[in-house]
Amino acid sequence: MNPAAANIEEAILSAILAGRINPGTRLGEQKLADLFSVSRTRVREAMMRLETRGVVQVSARRGWYVVEPSADEAREAFQTRRVIETGLLHTLRAVPPAVVKSLKEHVAIEREAIAAGDVHSRACLLGDFHIHLADALGNRLLTEIIRDLTARTTLISMLYQPTEKAAESSHDHEDIVAALEAGDIPLAARLMDEHIQKVEAGLDLTAKPDPLAGLRELLSPSTFVGAPPSMPGAANGAHHHSHSHAKED
Repeated sequence: MNPAAANIEEAILSAILAGRINPGTRLGEQKLADLFSVSRTRVREAMMRLETRGVVQVSARRGWYVVEPSADEAREAFQTRRVIETGLLHTLRAVPPAVVKSLKEHVAIEREAIAAGDVHSRACLLGDFHIHLADALGNRLLTEIIRDLTARTTLISMLYQPTEKAAESSHDHEDIVAALEAGDIPLAARLMDEHIQKVEAGLDLTAKPDPLAGLRELLSPSTFVGAPPSMPGAANGAHHHSHSHAKED
């Protein structure tokens, strides 16, 4: 794969995992080409790879844009994560001390970000725990699959998660690591299953994104006080939703 396309792909995926790109954000080919100093062909190559990974879509009207998963797709994504991540733990016989140490350090950094109120960092770290776990256990293919699924569930949480539960998620991660350290693999797998179910249960899948949010804000009387009206997100085509929260996973 062309290195330029790989860089674009990685930058977009990392920004989604960090909660910096909203569902529905338009990804203009020319703007990305200018930003990365590459041709539009290279941008298109990266977009097509992200499309196969379930992160972006393309339409004749909107061009390339970040996916906006439906409620059914949200349920499928979390079900898939439960199967894969608990299955990964069930295959373990023992966890090397170095892996436990690395996971403990990761959870400690999560706690620091939560205590500091750093929303983007904590969102990134909480999602990255699952990726880091697969990577630390040495399965590259599963790491890539879990990374894609985590990006997808990050977008789902932005659409459907009405409350933030960062501290609770980090405590769950700590309990999973403690079980791994104690050598109780079945407990670790059960805790992982319960954790992912808990995150899914915290979603309001009856909520629907508000397609008029941007226009509603534009035409609000308060918009006209002291400054000309402008639509936040217009520069990058971001869609504003009734729920906009960083993923707490």
